[in-house]
Amino acid sequence: MAEKKWLTEDKLALILGLILFGLSLLNFGGIDPLGWAVKTNVWLDASKMFSASTGAYKELSGVASLILTWVFVTAMLAFGIKALGGDPKRFMVSFSLVFFISYFCYALGHYATIAATPNQLAKFNLKWAMGLTGEAGFIVALLAGIFIGNFMPGLAAKLKDALKPEMYVKIAIVILGAELGVKSVDALGLASSVIFRGLCAIVEAYLIYWALVYYISRKYFKFSREWAAPLASGISICGVSAAIATGGAIRARPIVPIMVSSLVVVFTCVEMLILPFVAQHWMYNEPMVAGAWMGLAVKSDGGAVASGVSPPDAPYPAAKGPGPSTAPLIREGLGDHVGHHHPKDLHRRLHRHLAFVLGRFICVRMIGSAKPGERMEVHHRRTAFPPLS
Repeated sequence: MAEKKWLTEDKLALILGLILFGLSLLNFGGIDPLGWAVKTNVWLDASKMFSASTGAYKELSGVASLILTWVFVTAMLAFGIKALGGDPKRFMVSFSLVFFISYFCYALGHYATIAATPNQLAKFNLKWAMGLTGEAGFIVALLAGIFIGNFMPGLAAKLKDALKPEMYVKIAIVILGAELGVKSVDALGLASSVIFRGLCAIVEAYLIYWALVYYISRKYFKFSREWAAPLASGISICGVSAAIATGGAIRARPIVPIMVSSLVVVFTCVEMLILPFVAQHWMYNEPMVAGAWMGLAVKSDGGAVASGVSPPDAPYPAAKGPGPSTAPLIREGLGDHVGHHHPKDLHRRLHRHLAFVLGRFICVRMIGSAKPGERMEVHHRRTAFPPLS
């Protein structure tokens, strides 16, 4: 019987996520070790497509920032693959292809006519834009993946070694936990209100939405359990994360959570075109309700935050606060428990939950005591919400 390795994919995700978070803490000492990472901008001029993430590296060209990001991410993930017993050389070749294809699609989705929101039209001298935000790049990537999978089987085979969506999502969940910890500091005065809404979200997601979607999928659409469970999790809790977590827990084929995730991205863009206008018309005096509603309805963390960020002249500017940005936290916490009742999965799932919670806890403890005006600037938006009566 082969000896079981202590390093699992979940543990590796926790380690890599905390390494990145630890590097970011150097900002408090005046060192910006990750500011060179590439940022994709909404663009009309291709030369302005990419830039460094922070002003400390403003002299760095966008292409150089992209190359540095590729080198750093590839090296870090290749180290993880080697630690797990994989072939790092094959992974690096495959991942490099996936990285550049994906980033080209993501950048294409940031083209101003596609991505510019109403408050950005004047900046780009546009009279009209689709307003899908940069997440339209995910749809472009989906179409590219369909094309490659069906018409370029040779290339698809070369990419196979780098297609590890579960590992990438696990690492992202750790980082997301830290990020949302920062955002939670902005809203410490609203903690009781957010916790109450979180409890309401648990009741909604578990007792109503999940059961209803699963029932409809099985009874009326005749889906198998393999398809119905990830679909119910993706629709009711948190699209991508919950679908992948559920698919892993029930041992579904990889294609199942991937297809559910693709549907989530498509409908996210549709919802982002509709929900903000509905909220602006009927919920302009209830920003927390509007933010929580959009955050829990749009099954994508980026889409949830983007749908709740209103233009400066909107009737409900308070929606810029923690309503939409807290919703992904609620969904990630919920999604981490879906389908984890099988005894064989419990230990592995507890590690994943620990990764998310630990990242968030460390962030709140270390950043919550930061002085106003320091690097993260977590205090300056506190006035966006009026004090609770």
